[in-house]
Amino acid sequence: MSTSREAALMDETVSGETFVSVRESITNEFTDQKEANTQFRPAFQTKFESLAAKTYSGKRTIDIIIATFGFLVFAVLYPIIALGIKISSRGPVIYRQKRTGQNGKEFTCYKFRTMHQLSLRRIDGKPVVTQKGDKRIFWFGSLLRKLNLDELPQIINVLEGNMSVVGPRPYPVEECAHWNTTFDDFFYRYAVKPGISGYAQVLGYRGGTLDEEHMRNRLDKDLVYVQKQNMWFDLKIVFLTIKQMLHLETNAH
Repeated sequence: MSTSREAALMDETVSGETFVSVRESITNEFTDQKEANTQFRPAFQTKFESLAAKTYSGKRTIDIIIATFGFLVFAVLYPIIALGIKISSRGPVIYRQKRTGQNGKEFTCYKFRTMHQLSLRRIDGKPVVTQKGDKRIFWFGSLLRKLNLDELPQIINVLEGNMSVVGPRPYPVEECAHWNTTFDDFFYRYAVKPGISGYAQVLGYRGGTLDEEHMRNRLDKDLVYVQKQNMWFDLKIVFLTIKQMLHLETNAH
């Protein structure tokens, strides 16, 4: 399914709001209260709390139900995937990485390892991100990424309560630090738990990037989700994620 048709399918859930209006509703409130210089709590705090309160009742229950089924799939596929990883590259099967979650708290995120273990650092101080054609990715890892199966161990994160099935994707701590200093409204995506899949991802915004325009668009989609989240929105995102996996249209790299 093309991203344009996917966007049309989601229109019923987010009708009446443009992506920009969501961002502006946040930044305008921040600016207005900052200029007022009142003794009330900081604008970001009041808006953050109002966004966090939008999480619908029953979301955790749905997470546990889907994650329990997902864990069974994980248990069945683990021996096959582990063998493919071990044949392709030396190192552990499960890759553990510190990422930023709800309320800005760090947690350990699990993935099937898809890259050779190399220590890289940019001379400009920016975070190292995975890009298309990244030579660190081994052949079996590339297959896992195309099928979205590299994210399957995050079912454990959902069961632990660090993540949700649907929500803004959690970024590595270093990437979050970079974007926090770039966009004033980036922190609002932390109002909800990060997800295995999200609204931005089903619309084609996936993979590492340092492109500000791309990230601005991706962040706008995340903020739409944070503001408009509901059960049917989540179920549509789950449906589109599975459909893209089956059709190899995940846009992963």
